[in-house]
Amino acid sequence: MTHDLTDLLGIDAPIVLGPFGGLSSIALTFAVSELGGLGSYGLYGYSAERIRDTIAQLRAATAKPIAVNLWLPTGDEVVPADVDLAPSLAALAPLYEAAGVAPPSTPAAFLPAIDEQLEAVLDAAPAVLSVVFGVPDAALVAAAHARGIRILGTATSVAEARALEAAGVDAIVATGAEAAGHRVSFLRPAEDSLVGTFALVPQVVDAVGVPVIAAGGVADRRGVAAAFALGASGVQVGTAFLRTRQSAATDVHRRAIAAAADTDTVLTRAMSGRLARGIPNRAMLTIETSGVIAPFPAQNWLTAVFRAAAAATGDGELLSLWAGQAAALAVREDAADVFAELAAGLPA
Repeated sequence: MTHDLTDLLGIDAPIVLGPFGGLSSIALTFAVSELGGLGSYGLYGYSAERIRDTIAQLRAATAKPIAVNLWLPTGDEVVPADVDLAPSLAALAPLYEAAGVAPPSTPAAFLPAIDEQLEAVLDAAPAVLSVVFGVPDAALVAAAHARGIRILGTATSVAEARALEAAGVDAIVATGAEAAGHRVSFLRPAEDSLVGTFALVPQVVDAVGVPVIAAGGVADRRGVAAAFALGASGVQVGTAFLRTRQSAATDVHRRAIAAAADTDTVLTRAMSGRLARGIPNRAMLTIETSGVIAPFPAQNWLTAVFRAAAAATGDGELLSLWAGQAAALAVREDAADVFAELAAGLPA
């Protein structure tokens, strides 16, 4: 199965970089692909023009396969006309003040149209398109395959994995509850889909016939060996790479990962309106204490204003400090060192 994945994706080692929405960088994606894995880049919130430009930059950086990631709509996303933002703006006022920014005005749209994003990806034809929060429809699968693009789907349960296989995806990322960032469940609420990697991966392997990539809690050779013992054909690694100097994380975010213990991450809807795992800070606690969280993507748009300012000033109390439960194992600061450690756990 290892060779199935490497041959399928055109890579040398079955190690996939987690796609960080908002924290991806050309440098890290390039590094992982050049090392023989599959570098991934998260395109959440990108316009079609920005998608085309980003993929062009990735192509200029490396001739090796790369993946780009998009969030599929679940159907529960709100648009500006759907929500009264006044309560949320009032609840977030202390955070805007702390960041030294004015509260934002209501936009024309919270997110670019998914059809425009997909069209840009298909036109650019990267080696791989990975999707989260849903099942790609038949037209997308056919269009991607016609252009030689492989599709990775992402599952947090066996039922989601079966749905993705039925749709024709080429491989499935089985992501356990330990993983950093957003819980990408789509058949049931994320709170009802918190299956750990050790339980999820072998059940998904038994349920589908396509290669399975284990994600969540994999940070060193031991996690890689465990994933393959569970039947996985590859691993997807986020936090260990996020800590490296090549990622787009701020220095304060890297330090927070370095200092995190096993119990130092929590699941919250505070920062985006969707459940995600990260390290608690002032922003998260202020929002949760207020009891006012706008639905997605309104909340994500509202918090983006002070998060951007905090990234510029290095204020970790106002950032989304995404990290997984294995953050304490993320001890390496260079992507090549992380990759070498992971590769040491691959089957001989």
